[in-house]
Amino acid sequence: MAAAVKRERQRAGLTLSEVARRAGIGKSTMSGLEAGTANPSLETMWALAAALDIPLSRLLDPPQHEVALLRTKDMPSLASTASNYVATLLSTSPANARRDIYLIQAEPGEPRISRPHPAGTIEHIIVGHGAVQIEVLGETYELHAGDYLTYPGDQPHTYTALESGTNTIFVVESY
Repeated sequence: MAAAVKRERQRAGLTLSEVARRAGIGKSTMSGLEAGTANPSLETMWALAAALDIPLSRLLDPPQHEVALLRTKDMPSLASTASNYVATLLSTSPANARRDIYLIQAEPGEPRISRPHPAGTIEHIIVGHGAVQIEVLGETYELHAGDYLTYPGDQPHTYTALESGTNTIFVVESY
C-alpha cells in the first residue's frame, strides 16, 4: 500500500501535507503510510481515496493478471476501527473505468458509517450469508441472503450486520 499511496499522491501533484489535510489525518500518519510503517484502518484509507479523488482500490495496489485465482487469505483487507467490519478487495477497476468489487465480512455491533464517496458513485450490495441493514437517503433496508440493493454511494450511508457471520459483496462504481 505504501508505494500506491505515494504514487497516487505524486500523480495528483499534491504535497504530503495537503493530502493529510484533505483526508483529515496527521502529517506524521501520512508520512508513515508512505513509508510503510503505519497500519491504516479502513476509515483512513477511504479518507485518503476521497482526498485523492480515486477509488480505494488504487491505494491497495493488487497485482494484475489475465487470469487470476485469488484466495481470501492472500487478498488485501482493511479492518474498520469503528465497527466489526472488514473489507477485502476482490477486483479493481480497469484503467478506463471506476469499478471495484469487495468482500465484506461483518458481525453485529456498531454500524459502519460511510461518508459520501465522490459524486456519481453508485454502490451495489449482494448478501451472501446472514443479514444486513443499510440506511441511505432517510430509508432503512433489511437484506438477507440472496438480496440485492443498489443506492447512491455519494450520499451518507450505514451498514449494520444483523447476524453473526454476515458476508456481502459490494460493487462500487464511480462515473
